[in-house]
Amino acid sequence: QVQLVESGGGLVQAGGSMRLSCTWSKRIFSNNGVAWFRQAPGEARELVATISWNGGSTYYRDSVKGRFTISRDSTLNAVHLQMNNLRPNDTAVYYCAASRRPYVRTDGETTDLRSWGQGTQVTVSS
Repeated sequence: QVQLVESGGGLVQAGGSMRLSCTWSKRIFSNNGVAWFRQAPGEARELVATISWNGGSTYYRDSVKGRFTISRDSTLNAVHLQMNNLRPNDTAVYYCAASRRPYVRTDGETTDLRSWGQGTQVTVSS
């Protein structure tokens, strides 16, 4: 499997913004949906957002709707997660993952996800 690389994490105050990026070489996943997950210490991994292979379909978990935006580059070789109005409970390690399919399941099922990044830490302080 090809490792996806996340970047853009760091420390931000509540109410601030941060933009995460998930990149890979060339257009390896141009026909695949991509998802952002996050995992806080001691907590289960949870689905944050998904985007279809062509960027035409997106999904967000309820807690981030209206605050986060997922997008793909026109080259289809990068996915971004713009996070606005961040809250302390957004603190987690954020991972991107590419699906075997052009669309990512939105129920948290991960069996179709064939590649994962190593994660980037996002810390939101009060």
